Amino acid sequence: MKTLQKTAISAAAVALLAGLSTAAFAADEPAAPEVSPITANVTVASNYIYRGLTQTNNKPAIQGGFDYAHESGFYVGNWNSNISWISDSYGGGNGKPGSGTGSVTAPIEMDFYAGFKKELIGEGFASDFGVLQYYYPVSGMMANAPTANQLQANPTGRQSSGASPSTTEIYAAQNFTAGPVTGFLKVSYALSNLFGIYNSKGAFYPDLTANYDTGFYGITLNGHVGYQYVPNNIVTTSAIAGTGMGGTYNLSYADWKFGLTKDFGGGLSGTAYYTGTSVQKVGNNYMYTTPNGGNQGRGNAVVALTKTF
Repeated sequence: MKTLQKTAISAAAVALLAGLSTAAFAADEPAAPEVSPITANVTVASNYIYRGLTQTNNKPAIQGGFDYAHESGFYVGNWNSNISWISDSYGGGNGKPGSGTGSVTAPIEMDFYAGFKKELIGEGFASDFGVLQYYYPVSGMMANAPTANQLQANPTGRQSSGASPSTTEIYAAQNFTAGPVTGFLKVSYALSNLFGIYNSKGAFYPDLTANYDTGFYGITLNGHVGYQYVPNNIVTTSAIAGTGMGGTYNLSYADWKFGLTKDFGGGLSGTAYYTGTSVQKVGNNYMYTTPNGGNQGRGNAVVALTKTF
């Protein structure tokens, strides 16, 4: 009986001391750092592809931005990249409709966005609503708005002919999670002319992106498909740029992308992917062209490295 009591007392003493020791160690441990609502990112890429189209004439890009996310779901951010497509296609008239003189350039794209993102449906299913302003600080004289006859004579000049490249879009997205698969379905709608395309207000872009976490060395497989709809096609039977060919000049197209992302840890990740589009060609004219007359939406392989802070 006494032996049992001694054993019980000893056990209680050991437990008490262990508890005090644990408490003491816990008091000595530093508190977990709070997660900052502000994050930043920097990317170096072999090419800047957006909605399937090269924005840098297939040359490298340096990109970066920051985001602020409040616990309520409100967020705001900015993202920037070097570009060349405006100086490539907006040069002083350059055979385009309108009366622009001098070179029109904008070496940088600056995106400003704000929205609300919250798991309204359930865990892993965040809904996202926001507005995005693509701002291009252009210099040089813009062309005047083209006449109907000018567009008929040169329908490939519909982009850069009197419309500012800066664009305002609103968007709605539904994110999803299903085990190792995550992604989102998103629709973007242009409240202004779209990227300098004359008479293109009301353009929209639905896209689906899915990612599969392989669980293998931090590798995630990525897939994407989208469709850029641009209203108000131009139909012409007149001679075009000396080709003698007419047709429907449709700036709408589909784009797709597939590749992989590797998480190196410490906020560093790399990606490699292949992208392509269904950009139309009428005669010798691509609807979206590079300076040498090539296809801005041609198939491309891209690699990039991103650091998040």
